[in-house]
Amino acid sequence: MSFTYDQLKTAIQDYTENDETSFVNNIPLFIRQAEERILKNVQLSLFRKNATASCTASNKFLACPSDFLAPFSLSLAGTDGDKFFIDFKDPSFVQTYTPDATTTGSPRYYAVFDVDNFILAPTPNTTFTAELHYFYRPASLTAGSGSGTSWLSENAEMAMLYGSLIEAYIYMKGEQDVMGMYAGRFQEAITGVKMLGEAKETTDEYRTGKVIRAKT
Repeated sequence: MSFTYDQLKTAIQDYTENDETSFVNNIPLFIRQAEERILKNVQLSLFRKNATASCTASNKFLACPSDFLAPFSLSLAGTDGDKFFIDFKDPSFVQTYTPDATTTGSPRYYAVFDVDNFILAPTPNTTFTAELHYFYRPASLTAGSGSGTSWLSENAEMAMLYGSLIEAYIYMKGEQDVMGMYAGRFQEAITGVKMLGEAKETTDEYRTGKVIRAKT
């Protein structure tokens, strides 16, 4: 089972039995909020990406990708092509390590400085090729056509449905028992997605044996 954008919108209206204009107009928002819930609760390798850029000499900043959410690793390579990884730290640590930005060398640390930039320490003394492995924000299902799908709508359809229904019922100020039911179903669905993203997707049976859930 999977949802297209139109099918998910129809399902939300069918479950809530609500075709009021302002409610219908807000359905895309409910879907985006559900996507945000899933994105912030589950780590999926699908939402990892690599990007390359250049660190220039005497510039302590490196631009973040526009869809950047969180880093996994940052490596640099000099003119000899040899790659080395640098450590992720807090911005205060990085700035304390090299309080004088004119101090240059081969960077050892990086931090998220602001929404658009990383800060490096020490400041690069030459041009380095940077390769960032990072967690990114995928395009929303609502950004496509009515017949369009996304990975989440095809592989986490129940989490998408019940996450959207939670947001819809908050908007409607619906009954608490129904809200609780939707929340419970969403939690069941998100557990399955977490099993995929944080267990099955990161191990194989040959090395670690079968994935076994904790006994309750």
